[in-house]
Amino acid sequence: MTGASANPLARGASGVVAKARAIKEWTRAIGALPDDAVVSVSELSCTLPGCPPRETVILVMHGGKTHQVSIHKTMLDVTKDDVELVLSVPAAGLD
Repeated sequence: MTGASANPLARGASGVVAKARAIKEWTRAIGALPDDAVVSVSELSCTLPGCPPRETVILVMHGGKTHQVSIHKTMLDVTKDDVELVLSVPAAGLD
């Protein structure tokens, strides 16, 4: 699978779309992001050694900066605790 067919959000899979919305809400709440911050969630192929075939990527744009974090799980497997863990790392840059 390649391109849009590999992206569950592009296919409009309702469970994945609902999960993406939840991840965005968790990111906004945990990161205490302002209303004008843009939060994007996607599921991409992971090519790093030891990484599962799919990973969830959270992209946050605010204050003229862009921050990206990855969770080595499919979007449907991501929990609020996973989001809190990756956003609590200083390298996430959301502080």
